[in-house]
Amino acid sequence: MGASRSSGTTDEIGPDEDSGGGPPGRSTIPGPPAGEDGLPCPPAGSELLAALLDGMDAALCAFDAAGTVTHWNREAERVLGWTAEEAVGRSGFAGWAVRRADADEVRDRLMSAMDAPGRQVHEFALLRKDGGRVLVRTQSAGVRGADGRPAGVYCAFSEVHAQIDLERAIALSEALLEDASWGVVLVDVDLRPTVVNAYAARALGGSRTRLLGRPLGDLVVQGVEEVEAALHHVLAEGAPSAPAELWVTLRTAEGERRRCWRSGFLRLASPLTEEPVPLGVGWLFRDVTAAKLAEQEADRLRFRTSQLHRAARTASECEDPMEAATSLLDFALAGFADHVLIDLVAGERLVRTAATPFDAPGPCLPVSGGAIPARYAPGHPALQAVERTGTVRTSGATGAVDPAAWAVERCWPRDAAHALCAVLRSRGRTLGVLTFLRAANRAAFERTDTAYAETVAARVAGAVDLARATADSR
Repeated sequence: MGASRSSGTTDEIGPDEDSGGGPPGRSTIPGPPAGEDGLPCPPAGSELLAALLDGMDAALCAFDAAGTVTHWNREAERVLGWTAEEAVGRSGFAGWAVRRADADEVRDRLMSAMDAPGRQVHEFALLRKDGGRVLVRTQSAGVRGADGRPAGVYCAFSEVHAQIDLERAIALSEALLEDASWGVVLVDVDLRPTVVNAYAARALGGSRTRLLGRPLGDLVVQGVEEVEAALHHVLAEGAPSAPAELWVTLRTAEGERRRCWRSGFLRLASPLTEEPVPLGVGWLFRDVTAAKLAEQEADRLRFRTSQLHRAARTASECEDPMEAATSLLDFALAGFADHVLIDLVAGERLVRTAATPFDAPGPCLPVSGGAIPARYAPGHPALQAVERTGTVRTSGATGAVDPAAWAVERCWPRDAAHALCAVLRSRGRTLGVLTFLRAANRAAFERTDTAYAETVAARVAGAVDLARATADSR
């Protein structure tokens, strides 16, 4: 609220009862006396009150019981342009701060607060000193003297648009922190949550009160470093110009969940200081995991379709059907797997016919020296695929079992940790098994990968069948 510039701020609202000859409403209290040490004593009550009124951020004026202006602070001067010297001592607002036609109504509504309990809120059109009109919202309340009788009215007012802006800001903050359709977390300078709305509480897997004051590392298993780095950057440099997408893994009662949050950040600073003092960061986010996964799947499908198209065109130019089969696999491997093996049925056994290098990345080539029997133990995934006439997915054991030993035991490259075995079928016959292998730094094969592997296997099986038919004809 703004502050009284009246040199005459009295201890009680109303004109001075001391007949010091000054104009009504002007104080005749002398300045503070000096103490024994020559220094001035603390300010008297009237001077302290004047300083407090002049420091307020809202316009304030006061009237005595007769309706005479007794107080007028700096903010009132700013809003209407009238100085304290021009305002104090006038009888009401008639003829200077309000139109004469409206003066009686304004006076009656303001002075009615003197006898009414509590505060009254009104809206008036007041006149500026330059002749312009300004719509203000007032809060007025009665003032009682030492004897308990009505002594006057004080009135705090502000421009309606400023009041509405304030109310909008408060309403917005309350809505964000209650019912927003995205998460809102306010963190302090130590990066601990101080306010969490309902959406954010559900996303973080806890109640709104239980999450307060806890380190983010207690809530986020993986990705907390990226979140904290973003918050530190905002505190130091300010808010980024665009939202950021952060992948995090959360610890929940159902286990760990990987989520993608599209996040925006705002640096919070105190509006009450001349130099901005950081209060923390406002973190707004929305869970876009489903959309991101769908986008990734669409990109993956588009890339794989393009690879199959290129592979078909390349294979059509190959004179040798087995060369066409290995060319197909070279295209299929890109972004899908690290190794591929072709094991064909020869009687009761499977024989290794083509493979990528075990010790380094490379193209799929026929086995040097001709096909050799694959030493697969009973229950091997490739044998299971042949028996089931279907696809088999498996991953290496973790923990106490050595992943490299798991791969070597199955006659696969040592870095293999995930496998997908797709059966080769053509003209109603099982021709062999196509095995795709991934290293431990990649995710295990999923159901969507199975469909792609079976599509590749069907094309490879056609090339292998053609190669055998051509060999038989020769």
